[in-house]
Amino acid sequence: MAALCGLIFGLGLLLSGMANPAIVIAFLDLAGQWNPSLAFVMIGAIGTAVLPFALLKKRGTSLLNETLHLPRPRKIDWRLLAGSALFGIGWGWSGICPGPAIVLLGINASDAAIFVAAMLVGIYLVDRFLPYRST
Repeated sequence: MAALCGLIFGLGLLLSGMANPAIVIAFLDLAGQWNPSLAFVMIGAIGTAVLPFALLKKRGTSLLNETLHLPRPRKIDWRLLAGSALFGIGWGWSGICPGPAIVLLGINASDAAIFVAAMLVGIYLVDRFLPYRST
Protein backbone atom coordinates (compact mmCIF):
# COMPACT_ATOMS: atom_id res chain seq x y z
CA MET A 1 0.00 0.00 0.00
CA ALA A 2 2.84 2.41 0.87
CA ALA A 3 4.50 1.76 -2.49
CA LEU A 4 1.24 2.48 -4.33
CA CYS A 5 0.74 5.72 -2.38
CA GLY A 6 4.35 6.70 -3.11
CA LEU A 7 3.86 6.00 -6.81
CA ILE A 8 0.69 8.10 -6.93
CA PHE A 9 2.43 10.90 -5.01
CA GLY A 10 5.41 10.81 -7.38
CA LEU A 11 3.17 10.89 -10.45
CA GLY A 12 1.30 13.83 -8.96
CA LEU A 13 4.57 15.69 -8.43
CA LEU A 14 5.57 15.05 -12.04
CA LEU A 15 2.21 15.98 -13.56
CA SER A 16 1.84 19.13 -11.45
CA GLY A 17 5.29 20.51 -12.23
CA MET A 18 6.51 20.30 -8.63
CA ALA A 19 9.40 18.08 -9.80
CA ASN A 20 10.55 20.68 -12.32
CA PRO A 21 13.03 23.02 -10.60
CA ALA A 22 12.53 25.74 -13.25
CA ILE A 23 8.78 25.89 -12.54
CA VAL A 24 9.37 25.95 -8.78
CA ILE A 25 11.95 28.74 -9.04
CA ALA A 26 9.59 30.74 -11.30
CA PHE A 27 6.85 30.29 -8.67
CA LEU A 28 9.16 31.57 -5.92
CA ASP A 29 10.37 34.53 -8.02
CA LEU A 30 7.81 37.12 -6.93
CA ALA A 31 9.92 40.05 -8.13
CA GLY A 32 10.63 38.62 -11.59
CA GLN A 33 8.55 36.57 -14.02
CA TRP A 34 6.29 35.00 -11.40
CA ASN A 35 4.54 31.77 -12.42
CA PRO A 36 1.48 31.26 -10.17
CA SER A 37 0.65 27.75 -11.46
CA LEU A 38 1.97 25.97 -8.36
CA ALA A 39 -0.36 28.01 -6.16
CA PHE A 40 -3.26 26.25 -7.87
CA VAL A 41 -1.54 22.89 -7.34
CA MET A 42 -1.18 23.63 -3.62
CA ILE A 43 -4.75 24.89 -3.27
CA GLY A 44 -6.03 21.81 -5.08
CA ALA A 45 -3.96 19.48 -2.92
CA ILE A 46 -5.09 21.11 0.31
CA GLY A 47 -8.71 21.21 -0.83
CA THR A 48 -8.60 17.55 -1.79
CA ALA A 49 -6.98 16.46 1.47
CA VAL A 50 -8.95 18.43 4.07
CA LEU A 51 -12.08 16.25 4.28
CA PRO A 52 -10.38 12.82 4.14
CA PHE A 53 -7.78 13.96 6.68
CA ALA A 54 -10.47 15.23 9.07
CA LEU A 55 -12.43 11.98 8.73
CA LEU A 56 -9.35 9.82 9.34
CA LYS A 57 -8.32 11.93 12.31
CA LYS A 58 -11.78 11.53 13.83
CA ARG A 59 -11.70 7.78 13.14
CA GLY A 60 -8.24 7.40 14.69
CA THR A 61 -7.02 4.71 12.28
CA SER A 62 -6.26 4.43 8.60
CA LEU A 63 -8.59 2.74 6.13
CA LEU A 64 -6.54 -0.43 6.73
CA ASN A 65 -7.07 -0.03 10.51
CA GLU A 66 -3.45 0.94 11.12
CA THR A 67 -2.57 3.45 13.82
CA LEU A 68 -2.23 7.02 12.59
CA HIS A 69 1.00 8.72 13.59
CA LEU A 70 0.10 12.41 13.59
CA PRO A 71 2.37 15.19 14.81
CA ARG A 72 1.34 17.02 17.95
CA PRO A 73 1.48 20.80 18.13
CA ARG A 74 4.78 22.06 19.51
CA LYS A 75 6.14 25.38 20.60
CA ILE A 76 7.75 27.53 17.96
CA ASP A 77 11.43 27.58 18.90
CA TRP A 78 14.75 28.45 17.27
CA ARG A 79 15.11 24.91 15.91
CA LEU A 80 11.83 25.16 14.01
CA LEU A 81 12.62 28.64 12.73
CA ALA A 82 16.18 27.71 11.69
CA GLY A 83 15.00 24.53 9.99
CA SER A 84 12.23 26.38 8.17
CA ALA A 85 14.68 29.04 7.00
CA LEU A 86 17.18 26.43 5.78
CA PHE A 87 14.40 24.55 3.98
CA GLY A 88 13.19 27.74 2.29
CA ILE A 89 16.69 28.79 1.26
CA GLY A 90 17.43 25.34 -0.15
CA TRP A 91 14.11 25.18 -1.99
CA GLY A 92 14.52 28.66 -3.44
CA TRP A 93 18.14 28.08 -4.43
CA SER A 94 17.72 24.67 -6.04
CA GLY A 95 14.01 24.54 -6.89
CA ILE A 96 13.95 21.09 -5.28
CA CYS A 97 12.46 19.92 -2.00
CA PRO A 98 12.65 16.40 -0.47
CA GLY A 99 9.64 14.75 -2.16
CA PRO A 100 10.47 15.86 -5.70
CA ALA A 101 14.16 15.08 -5.06
CA ILE A 102 13.32 11.39 -4.73
CA VAL A 103 11.24 11.54 -7.93
CA LEU A 104 14.06 13.34 -9.74
CA LEU A 105 16.54 10.58 -8.87
CA GLY A 106 14.94 8.61 -11.69
CA ILE A 107 14.89 11.50 -14.17
CA ASN A 108 17.78 13.88 -13.53
CA ALA A 109 19.96 11.71 -11.34
CA SER A 110 23.03 13.94 -11.10
CA ASP A 111 21.32 17.11 -9.80
CA ALA A 112 18.95 15.12 -7.60
CA ALA A 113 21.78 12.97 -6.22
CA ILE A 114 23.69 16.08 -5.13
CA PHE A 115 20.57 17.45 -3.45
CA VAL A 116 19.72 14.13 -1.74
CA ALA A 117 23.33 13.70 -0.56
CA ALA A 118 23.33 17.21 0.93
CA MET A 119 19.95 16.55 2.53
CA LEU A 120 21.19 13.29 4.10
CA VAL A 121 24.31 15.02 5.43
CA GLY A 122 22.08 17.71 6.96
CA ILE A 123 19.80 15.08 8.54
CA TYR A 124 22.84 13.26 9.95
CA LEU A 125 24.35 16.46 11.38
CA VAL A 126 21.10 17.50 13.05
CA ASP A 127 20.60 14.00 14.51
CA ARG A 128 24.22 13.89 15.68
CA PHE A 129 24.53 17.35 17.20
CA LEU A 130 20.95 18.35 17.97
CA PRO A 131 19.22 15.18 19.19
CA TYR A 132 15.43 15.13 19.06
CA ARG A 133 13.64 16.14 22.20
CA SER A 134 9.91 15.94 22.73
CA THR A 135 8.48 19.25 23.91
